[in-house]
Amino acid sequence: MGSDFQYGGQAVIEGVMMRGRTNIAIAVRRPDHEIIVREQPIGSIMARWSFLKWPVIRGVVMLVESLVIGLQALMFSANEFAGGEGEEKLKPWELTGTIVFAMALFVGLFIVLPNLFAVAVQRSVHNVVAVNLLEGFFRIFIFLGYIFAVSRIKDIQRVFEYHGAEHKTIHAYEAGEELTVENARRHSTLHPRCGTSFLLIVMVIMIIAFSLIGRKALLPRIALRLAMLPVVAGLSYEVIKATGRKHVAKWVRWAIAPGLWLQKLTTREPDDEQLEVAIKALESVLEKKGDAFVRPA
Repeated sequence: MGSDFQYGGQAVIEGVMMRGRTNIAIAVRRPDHEIIVREQPIGSIMARWSFLKWPVIRGVVMLVESLVIGLQALMFSANEFAGGEGEEKLKPWELTGTIVFAMALFVGLFIVLPNLFAVAVQRSVHNVVAVNLLEGFFRIFIFLGYIFAVSRIKDIQRVFEYHGAEHKTIHAYEAGEELTVENARRHSTLHPRCGTSFLLIVMVIMIIAFSLIGRKALLPRIALRLAMLPVVAGLSYEVIKATGRKHVAKWVRWAIAPGLWLQKLTTREPDDEQLEVAIKALESVLEKKGDAFVRPA
């Protein structure tokens, strides 16, 4: 029996979260080296209203739901790791505040700052399309600089190792192999459905979507781009879902190559213990038939 479901997840603090059809599993290695696995069911608002499953709209819904699930996974991993060292556990409002700050940082860096640049440029460049294209390229420059700077932080590099473990484990499963550390180790840390690739696609679609907007003052420019973000996110989801399939045309592989190159900054080679954690998480969400895991077709 095959499964066309695209399993995925994210790195968390000293662990990995994997998402299945109806559940998630978060595996965390505590300071005493014990692996704690938390499995829980998940639902989706798309099950209530079928129109939310329409292309583009479903991408927006999935993004919001993924942010909520990711927040919960980060909170669990932080509490498990901190609790294992006898430290005070994080309170929900503390991590929520961190996420709100991160979203504000995203808007400031990738919406406000590029538009400040564009407003300054349009004083001397009178072609609207050219101004908007320069805004988009400046945004990508900021994005690449941000990724590079973050990748140099030692604690973040540890998370990126778990990110690599997540990708290697997914690759092993999608190749139909038994989920062992030895099998996972052979695979790449790069994966076409990675969130890093998704963000790069978002940046590119922003350039296309914003390029034809007319000359505006600063505040209207920012307001229009914020209003268009859900559409951009929805389109980006459809692109990465299509390009993340197992068999794609050669030109598609060339198109997604920049996203894979960028993952060289956001993933690191994991050690065997980190691969073991990722495997524990994936095994906990795999569909089962009898006592055997369902393998991809």
